[in-house]
Amino acid sequence: MTGGARVRRRTRKERPARQAQILETAARIFCEKGFDRASMGDVSTALGLTKAGVYHHIRSKEELLYAIMAYGMDLFEEKVLTQVSGIEDPLERLRATLRGHVLLVTRDRPKEITVILHESNALKGRFRERINARKRRYVRFLEKTFRELARGGLARKVDPAVASFAMLGMINWIYQWYRPGGRLSEEQLADALADLLLQGVLKGPAEA
Repeated sequence: MTGGARVRRRTRKERPARQAQILETAARIFCEKGFDRASMGDVSTALGLTKAGVYHHIRSKEELLYAIMAYGMDLFEEKVLTQVSGIEDPLERLRATLRGHVLLVTRDRPKEITVILHESNALKGRFRERINARKRRYVRFLEKTFRELARGGLARKVDPAVASFAMLGMINWIYQWYRPGGRLSEEQLADALADLLLQGVLKGPAEA
């Protein structure tokens, strides 16, 4: 991924502490007010900085939104994709991916992920394309896993793209309705959703 030096992709550990603080604070404000209503003044006030101090790190509100989403994608790749990349069995890989994705949205609940889910349409131009390219890599990863299941005779004849987007739609909407402390724990919800999706994709005993 290319881009200006101020928003180039880094691991979370490499990201300067001040920039990480700006992104985390701005993500919270964007979640509370919405991107359109929030201002750079809101961000600078919450940080105890002048607007010039914020602009020293981020050149525009749009660039700030992109940086938050890139940070959120870093979190997702670190906590989900990296954790499952070494799993050879496609069924176990898919289940682990489902659970990891659900737990990231429900248990960890990073504001950066919520911004990705809620403000995707606010991102424009080259920034939008960079984030979409990373999303497409995840979709291709899922499609590959569904194809492996089909080749192994485990999955029904389901279009891999349809299955992938159905899974993403189910998981990505959770942040709108799930509240911690309810009847199901985050782990129980993750297991229930994994079972629900897999039952729709995998062959039953009579089909095997």
